[in-house]
Amino acid sequence: METTRYSQTLTLSPEDNKRLLGLCGRCDEHLHLIENRLSVDIKQRGYTFSISGEVTAVKQAVKTLTDLYDETETVRMLAPKHVHLHIKSLQTQPDKDKASHRMDIHLRRSNIVARGENQIHYIRNIQQHDINFGIGPAGTGKTYLAVACAVQALEAERVSRIILVRPIVEAGEKLGFLPGDLAQKVHPYLRPLYDALYEMLGIDKVAHLIEHDIIELAPLAYMRGRSLNDSFIILDEGQNTTIEQMKMFLTRIGFNSKAVITGDTTQIDLNNRKDSGLVHALDVLKEIEGISITQFQASDVVRHPLVQSIVQAYEQHLNKNSSSK
Repeated sequence: METTRYSQTLTLSPEDNKRLLGLCGRCDEHLHLIENRLSVDIKQRGYTFSISGEVTAVKQAVKTLTDLYDETETVRMLAPKHVHLHIKSLQTQPDKDKASHRMDIHLRRSNIVARGENQIHYIRNIQQHDINFGIGPAGTGKTYLAVACAVQALEAERVSRIILVRPIVEAGEKLGFLPGDLAQKVHPYLRPLYDALYEMLGIDKVAHLIEHDIIELAPLAYMRGRSLNDSFIILDEGQNTTIEQMKMFLTRIGFNSKAVITGDTTQIDLNNRKDSGLVHALDVLKEIEGISITQFQASDVVRHPLVQSIVQAYEQHLNKNSSSK
């Protein structure tokens, strides 16, 4: 049975050649991306676009073109990732009242938009609870959004510092063989957090804040014996903590502090999965009021479309092997 083709014409305004170039991309790469992702045909003549395909896909393409053209008012040259993320957010939002299913993190340098229901739920949990767990596969935005929330809290002066923590070298934290001071030793392991901070604050600003201990970078072992007040603390790669380390970290939380623990329970580097402090904590703390757990799925991946397919393939392979035993 053939699907009925539907066509719609869209004319963008105001006319601005630079914004139009930013929307279409070099050699119309953004238009081709929209065509491929939504299975539509797009014909362009100046500021007028004719889109044809399945009715839902056409409406999504029209909204994508309209919204992205609006974005070019502040972002002159869009990147393919902007197109991908926008389409992803459209496909994961429920049809009802999409305006109410939007969550932005407003920063001085940029505006971070949540993509999909789980990201919105995650941000709301971080805003409302003191201890938050973000669990799920790579590419779901759990670490990036935690850093964005931390920067927002710092800029709004709700906290006085950001503390970034990570278990180092498969939770063994053997840093002595690495060259340099502590910050230089830890830097490779905190690279994803650094990259997010650089994007949101700028390299010079991050360096200044680190120099003045407003942003602190620390291996998990260095948290022992401390009490952290007025802080936004992020523990990344939580699946590689031991049970004792996780308990130690969670009991460091002081007054007016917020903690976010991120991790992927399928990427445990410990010799015994049962030793993971994250897995243990999710079981022990699930009923405690004031602690939230956001579980991301492969469908929440917001990186390159192939990343989502790879994550799903591994999940299916794991489930197949588990069921055959």
